[in-house]
Amino acid sequence: MPTLTNPADLDLPMPHSMHPRAPLLPSIHSPLDMRRLARSDMRALADEVRAYLLDSVSKTGGHLSSNLGTVELTVALHYVFNTPVDRVVWDVGHQTYPHKILTGRRERMATLRQLGGLSGFPQRTESEYDTFGTAHSSTSISAALGMAMAAKIKGDDRYSIAIIGDGALTAGMAFEALNNAGVEDCRLLVILNDNEMSISPPVGALNRYLAQLMSGQFYAKAKSMGKSVLKGAPTLFELAKRIEEHAKGMVVPATLFEQFGFNYIGPIDGHDLDSLIPTLENIRHLTGPQFLHVVTKKGQGYEQAEADPVAYHGPGKFDPAVGLQKPTTAPKATFTQVFGQWLCDMAAHDERLVGITPAMREGSGLVEFEKRFPARYFDVGIAEQHAVTFAGGLATEGLKPVVAIYSTFLQRAYDQVIHDVAIQNLPVVFALDRAGLVGADGATHAGAYDIAFLRCIPNMAIACPADERECRQLLSTAYAQNQPVAVRYPRGSGAGVPTLAGLDALPFGKGEVRRQGERIAILVFGTLLQPALAAAQALNATVVNMRWAKPLDTELLLEVVKTHAALVTVEDGAIMGGAGSAVLEALQTAQLPLPVLQLGLPDVFIEHGDPAKLMTLQGLDAAGIEASIQARFAA
Repeated sequence: MPTLTNPADLDLPMPHSMHPRAPLLPSIHSPLDMRRLARSDMRALADEVRAYLLDSVSKTGGHLSSNLGTVELTVALHYVFNTPVDRVVWDVGHQTYPHKILTGRRERMATLRQLGGLSGFPQRTESEYDTFGTAHSSTSISAALGMAMAAKIKGDDRYSIAIIGDGALTAGMAFEALNNAGVEDCRLLVILNDNEMSISPPVGALNRYLAQLMSGQFYAKAKSMGKSVLKGAPTLFELAKRIEEHAKGMVVPATLFEQFGFNYIGPIDGHDLDSLIPTLENIRHLTGPQFLHVVTKKGQGYEQAEADPVAYHGPGKFDPAVGLQKPTTAPKATFTQVFGQWLCDMAAHDERLVGITPAMREGSGLVEFEKRFPARYFDVGIAEQHAVTFAGGLATEGLKPVVAIYSTFLQRAYDQVIHDVAIQNLPVVFALDRAGLVGADGATHAGAYDIAFLRCIPNMAIACPADERECRQLLSTAYAQNQPVAVRYPRGSGAGVPTLAGLDALPFGKGEVRRQGERIAILVFGTLLQPALAAAQALNATVVNMRWAKPLDTELLLEVVKTHAALVTVEDGAIMGGAGSAVLEALQTAQLPLPVLQLGLPDVFIEHGDPAKLMTLQGLDAAGIEASIQARFAA
């Protein structure tokens, strides 16, 4: 049976009555309380935070592996720096649970990612310690640099700190920020949280010594003095510079970041507080941009998460003493799984197909595709812009690229969609996972805007399947086109409609009437078809499964208009500029002044919570749709 690294940790209950074996954490209501403790207490505090974190997330679900890996780093940062006066920006932000626990939100961890509860990411409205809202990657250095320069302009003596992972550092935006930061004289610290490598004990000990040496005042002054003295002797200066670089290069990749203008320190063991705390204390007294390389391990301290950090990246509720268990009954297939199976089947049928993902192999359903077609699988890292233009380049050479990407992340490559794909009318398929509301991840991950921002692009088509079967069929339709096509589908499972084994396509740009009624016609775009059918049953209304937001099936629309007095559009995307707006535009063009009720997501950011509850609150369940229609078109 799987066990905890320290089974006694489970003696710590959640969250209102702390076990007497954890004497430190109950007294920590802010980092100020931490700073009253001795440095020797930090190890025990970190152990308590890790145990509390594990127990808490096992009850609520949420991100786990990444948070277990940042416990010591979080403790050290808040112990050394004067937060929130010193600004800390966490890249992506899914590793901030220890940060929340230590900044006055421990008692609310039981509400994590629930409606009205704590966000799973940093949120400025939640705490003054959340200095910048993050959930998409690679934004931290830009934001922290802005804060550092603001401090300099205002004459404030404070540090700005960006913590960025090795994955997020692959994005172009991170390097743009590094390039900018290196020429600015400001109090900026970039911490690379590197959890893709490990340090053996001998190297770790050497790195601890070198990191403290390189971050110390003596080293900084000697380095500065040596450069000024040797400037007049170019040969000696160049020799000294090379010796310094090579000495560091024996144990660290220092040269790259120092070329950006940073003083590179590390790598150091990110779980060794006796290394982290002195190094950070030294850095506090340095001037100019600093770069600290910290090596951590995802899932640190919990054996199962260390062994399989991917499985424990974002688990649901589980028993920590047992670990994740396989479900006893087979769950319904998710849209992601439907896409993954279609991709493999189409790749077997057509050798031109290539699959592309920006670092979302598991989330986008490409695991099996990578195994079966490794030469046609491309994970480009967290680089959405590159992914789209890369797909465009492949398409120019006669290949058929499929870009598997979350709706919320395609936003980051909008220029590339227009300039590098649509203008050139290249046949790229965009498989947009997580369309609509995403539940616990909240506003930062909602796929609410794809119809609106794609619909206005010439040459772009947008398919909105109503269920799993249509998802597979419309993917085949999209693949057959000689133009860019996006197929959008939600997170999780749908109505449970079984898919077909073949690769048969549905007609391009055509919808269908699902229910014939009277007076009112409900036009549905996507997976809200089932609640719309239930509402229509009570109202004796017609239901049209439109399937395509663009091109709009105007022929079917005009036929429906002839026999109905009013229209209702239903979509799980933004009302403004969405599919309902396309219907209004078509009616205006045809000069048909028919009343139209648009139902969808309102012009507000919708926060995290249970997806079904969120849809009910937006009036997009069967009862809500029926009530809205009754209120607008009561006989």
